[in-house]
Order: sequence, then C-alpha cells, then structure tokens
Amino acid sequence: YVLNAVYPLIDDEFLSFCEGKDAVLVVEEGQPNYIEQAFASMLHKAGRGTKLVGKEHLPMAGEYTGQVMLDGIGSFLRATIPHLLPGEVRAPNKIGDGLDTADLINVVPGRPPGFCVGCPERPIFAATKLVEQELGKHHIASDIGCHLFSIMPPFELGATTMGYGLGPASASAFNSPDAKRRSISFVGDGGFWHNGLTSSIGNAVFNKNDGVIVIVDNFYSAATGGQDILSSRAGNKSKSTKHPITEAVKGMGVKWLRHIDRTYDVTKMQDTLREALTTDEKGPKVIVASSECMLNRQRREKPLVDKAIKGGKRIVKPKFGVDEDICTGDHACMRLSGCPSLSVKSLDDPLRDDPVAHIDQSCVGCGNCGEVADAAVLC
Repeated sequence: YVLNAVYPLIDDEFLSFCEGKDAVLVVEEGQPNYIEQAFASMLHKAGRGTKLVGKEHLPMAGEYTGQVMLDGIGSFLRATIPHLLPGEVRAPNKIGDGLDTADLINVVPGRPPGFCVGCPERPIFAATKLVEQELGKHHIASDIGCHLFSIMPPFELGATTMGYGLGPASASAFNSPDAKRRSISFVGDGGFWHNGLTSSIGNAVFNKNDGVIVIVDNFYSAATGGQDILSSRAGNKSKSTKHPITEAVKGMGVKWLRHIDRTYDVTKMQDTLREALTTDEKGPKVIVASSECMLNRQRREKPLVDKAIKGGKRIVKPKFGVDEDICTGDHACMRLSGCPSLSVKSLDDPLRDDPVAHIDQSCVGCGNCGEVADAAVLC
C-alpha cells in the first residue's frame, strides 16, 4: 500500500487494505512517526485486531537505504511469520562488514549533483564568483530549481534557500540601510512565474529593496522535466507562451532592469553584475539572464540532426579542444565552470610534469570553458 498523499489520510482506504491481515509494517522515514501513529489510531477506533508496527523494526533516524530496509523487513517477517521463512542466509548488516559509506568511498567514485554539460547557468555563477573575488563576499539567497546546484562545488554560492520563487523574498531580511554590501538573490523562470513575480519582485519594489535579483531564464521549467511556461519562446498549441519576463518585471515597477540574452558571455554577465552591485541608483536591481536549457535544446536538435544525417546531409557538430602547448595548467576553465566534459591528463613530456586540461566527447560546444578562462585572464 503506497500513500498517494500523506495528508489527509483516508481511513476507509487504509482499513480496507488491512482487511484480513494479521500484521502491517509502516515504512516511515524520520521522526516523529506521525503516519504510524495515525494508522494505529484508525485501527484502534475501528476495533481491528491487525497488529501495526514500524519503528520497532526500522531505525528512528537516518536514511532507509537498501541494507536498512532488508534488515528491517527481515526482522518484521521473522517476528510475524517465522515458520514461513527459510533458514537465515546471512547475518544482519553490522558495522565493519564492508558496506559502510567509509568502505565504499574507496571503490565507488563520488558523483555530486551538478549542472548538465553545456548548461547556460554555469556562466552566470562563474561571473558571480569572479565579481565576488573583485568586490568581496555578498549574501546570496538561492531558490529552488536547477540553479540551486550553485551551492555545490566549484561555485559554492548561496547562504540561504527558501521555497519555490521565494529566493529574492528571503533576501529582504538583508535590506538594511546600514548594510555595507547589497544582497544577491537568484530565482528561476519557473519559480518566477510560480510566485516570484509577486512575493519576490513585487515585494522588492514595494519595500524599496536595494538588492540585486538575478532571474535565471532558460525558457522552461527545466528542473521538473522541461515543461513550457509563460515565457517559453517556442509555440505551444494548447498553452499561451512567448510572454517576456522583462515585460512582467517592468509592469511591477522595476526601474533598473538589464537583460542578457546570452549567458555564455561571461564578461558581459560579470560587468552587469558589477554595475548592479555598485550603482548609486536605489531600489531593486533586476538582471534577466537568458539562454536555452541545453538539455532541452539537445532533445530538440538531436532528432533533426539524426534525420539530416540519414538523409545524406553533412552535419558539423561543434566540439572544443585544448591546445596542450598553450595550456598554462591554471585550469580556470574547470575551476570556474565545473563542466563534466573537462578533466586533466598527463603529457608524455619529460620537460613538463603538470597535467593539462582535457575535453572529452561529451562536449556540446557551448564555449563556456573558454569564456571563463578569458574572463579570469589566466590562460
């Protein structure tokens, strides 16, 4: 029995499931065990004899991993139907059995979450990092969406994270006339249309917030699967699209507004952020940074490319490479982008022992690595 929603719980549905069952195990991660208690109350009020268990066999805290579930379900079955089980084939998991995280680190490579190859949001945060190196640290309020990966290496930007569309609204706490530096907040286009237009932009105008708001516009609600939204630039037969975010922001009364229609231009993004953080103009400073989600772009273009190739047409796919003789080994291309297609390799050169940057075949030719290296003026 899988809950479709944790609230409200449907008494009749659960009691129907328990009909004819001697015991039921509730798998509820975390504590307090609200759902288990609610189910126990339902059974008691209905006068049912079904035994309900949960935390007796599963831990109160921690993630319910595969090993934890195997031990918990095994314990439950041994307590309720031991006569139907075969002999125990293995002992329960114990610390030091080789399955602990510390043991697995040595054999399983880490895969931290991050942006896709060619993601147009990488250069936005690369520019932010460069500006902070120049002007100093600022409070950065994050939001829900793909752009939240900015809190992970190599960017590590974002001090707070609120609900969907509430990033800039949370930054209002730092709207103080005594603040030495303006706050920076991010919100995605999906979050902007969800409630950011009113709760974040509208409130910033009304309260004369002097912070900087960056609206990450990738043409879709990308994090949830690439659904169209009001500002999507493609036509939609059943939905109304092509409503610019900039027009909505102007309509809310924002005076200082900049639109960057190609986020891969790191230098322009950097200059615009610097201007927003240093201008004497008061009130919210809004930057709309637009470029199409690379994942959705690839989904759109790959079928067309495949069709053209099958039709006998010659197709040129952009790929970037690294000139090993020019690479200085500073690796700003990686430090300021974190692109998965970038790595390092050693040269078979007795006069050079430092590794050089290397780009693999997953490259989509966005050019971000070259842009950030040039913006950093390092290689």
